[in-house]
Amino acid sequence: MQRRTFALAFPAALSAALTGVHGLAHAQSFPNKPIRYIVPVAAGGGSDMVGRTVTERWGRLLAQTIVVDNQGGGGGVIAAQNTVRAPADGYTLMQGYVATHGTSPATRKLPYDPIKDFTPIGMIGGTPNVLVVNADVPASDFKQFLAYLRANPGKLSYGSAGPGSLTHLTMELFKAEEDVQLTHVPYRGIAPAFNDLMGGQTQAMFPGLAAAVPHIKSGRVRPLAVTGKARHPALKDTPTLEELGLHGFDAMQWYGVVGPAGMPADVVRQLNDTLNTVLTAPDLREKLSVEAVEPMPMSAAQFGEYMRADIARWTRLARDRKIQLDT
Repeated sequence: MQRRTFALAFPAALSAALTGVHGLAHAQSFPNKPIRYIVPVAAGGGSDMVGRTVTERWGRLLAQTIVVDNQGGGGGVIAAQNTVRAPADGYTLMQGYVATHGTSPATRKLPYDPIKDFTPIGMIGGTPNVLVVNADVPASDFKQFLAYLRANPGKLSYGSAGPGSLTHLTMELFKAEEDVQLTHVPYRGIAPAFNDLMGGQTQAMFPGLAAAVPHIKSGRVRPLAVTGKARHPALKDTPTLEELGLHGFDAMQWYGVVGPAGMPADVVRQLNDTLNTVLTAPDLREKLSVEAVEPMPMSAAQFGEYMRADIARWTRLARDRKIQLDT
């Protein structure tokens, strides 16, 4: 009886052992060829710089070339679709960000599911948005601006980089939280939006910090508050909205890494471990500071939860503010 029990148990034990050996061998052999890293914007600009800065160091740590493949167009839809269709073997990755896995899923119908169609690999980092006003607006701090808004309901306008953009939704979140009125003026990009803000055609905006810093330094716009849980090193004297009483207002422009759905767990673990090692290097923090990006190492599971929470937050806002770009 004992011999028979052992005979029945042995194949199961052998199978488990072989599975473990196979997984270990897979992890040890990966990567054995170049990795394609899709960046869903054209070459040049902040997002591309973040991707190239990270992959240069990441490739050295993996002892393999990571080839950046810029695929702009469709607000990231083209890049996302090509990532979803790629083999789930770890050799095609994509730099997901707040548009592809946050604001766009909340405001329009997409040909991909931002959660089910992807494997989360890890967060790279994020940069806050900053509430700025035209230098002629009679408000030197956040409380004065709020009082000015309440005294002039509907008379002020704000610019954005376009309908459904983070600059649009962040200001709509602010309006909802504080119950104030500003008229939305959408532009095709952040540069023309800044031109009109500095010219006085609009009075306020919620751009990403990297885009705002040059104009803040020039004195053409005034920073009143930043999103996020802590003050940013680039604007140490500017309080967070959290400090000012808007709890949980941590909207930000974030960047992370995803792959096609169904990637092997051992490959994901290796990619996440090495990515987080890269993110802890002091010289990387210095490089990313050009775009005001703070590294945010996370486990793959934590990053997946972050994306789900971000989509849920913007979906609730879009529904409440009736922002639907397909209709």
